Amino acid sequence: MTAVLAAAALLLTAGCSSDEEAPPRKDAAASSAGAAAPSSPSGKAEETPPAKGSVTVVRTVATGLASPWGLAPVGDGDLLVSSRDEATITRIDGQTGKKTELGEVPGVAAEGEGGLLGIALSPDFASDHMIYAYFTSASDNRIVRMLYTERKPAGEQLGAPDTVFRGIPKGVIHNGGRIAFGPDRMLYAGTGESGVTGLSQDKESLGGKILRMTPDGEPAPGNPFPGSPVYSYGHRNVQGLAWDREQRLFASEFGQNTWDELNAVAPGDNYGWPEAEGHADEGGFHNPVAQWSTEDASPSGIAYAEGSVWMAGLRGERLWRIPLKGTEASAEPQAFLEGEYGRLRTVVAAGGDRLWLVTSNTDGRGDPEREDDRVLELRVS
Repeated sequence: MTAVLAAAALLLTAGCSSDEEAPPRKDAAASSAGAAAPSSPSGKAEETPPAKGSVTVVRTVATGLASPWGLAPVGDGDLLVSSRDEATITRIDGQTGKKTELGEVPGVAAEGEGGLLGIALSPDFASDHMIYAYFTSASDNRIVRMLYTERKPAGEQLGAPDTVFRGIPKGVIHNGGRIAFGPDRMLYAGTGESGVTGLSQDKESLGGKILRMTPDGEPAPGNPFPGSPVYSYGHRNVQGLAWDREQRLFASEFGQNTWDELNAVAPGDNYGWPEAEGHADEGGFHNPVAQWSTEDASPSGIAYAEGSVWMAGLRGERLWRIPLKGTEASAEPQAFLEGEYGRLRTVVAAGGDRLWLVTSNTDGRGDPEREDDRVLELRVS
């Protein structure tokens, strides 16, 4: 722990887009840098979305949430939300906003940016009722799964956690935390380098990576490094994962004090940290789809809808729209809701032109209002 705190202190002094950084350069301006766009996996021509989009807040779904982090739609309009600091999972009635606590996840050690982070439902949730969760323990970051039994009393609906994957480096900062099942039914996890920058380029380390594994936590078939769960490396702190309609993976990550990034993720590729931050002309690193000054973004969750990636900004307090043509930005990113709801943590596709959006003002770095934190339903184009 002493080593982790020392590393965190050094990083905070240098600047960190986890919101506790020194102010970034004022002359930093948003720009785009695209990777080569592959042909569509479906073989069909892709439509390019309009250069400009729109966002309408349809309604407030729920209020009064404490340090919400992960969100998982149950399938009947209801939502599950994790509390980073309270280590609980709560079900939200999608119509009334009523909250029912499923239970507390044992073993969570909430400190700094660590705690109960991302959640995801098993691909076979309708039959196995398993909830997956990524959390910070006393010794590491890990992924567990728990049986959800709705008929039990509130507060007692979560079964004992079964550890699926362990050993991801932990820290006061940069714990990553987003998990999601991909179109291939494999489990993906975005990790952070826990403030120890050297971990990102070390392919033997689990820090600063995107991991791909089976639902049982084994390295997934077809991974780029045989016998390893590492899917891509050279990341700083991955907190957003989403796939487009052609099953291409995108990820958001924090920069240090210059550039935050949205990346198109290719298996085995190196995304540069700490050798490169943002677009790099040398080194063979995979360049971002788009990049932002850290004061404008500090990105967390992302979702894909209506031909664009939608990216929630913490320090930036706005929702970014990045229209896509393949794995390139087809137009300049566009910002919405700037400063209207404070810090934005998680965005999840709700089907068609709808998104769920979770605020993050009770995480110790925001300025919470009376009804914070909340879940919003958005209509986008």
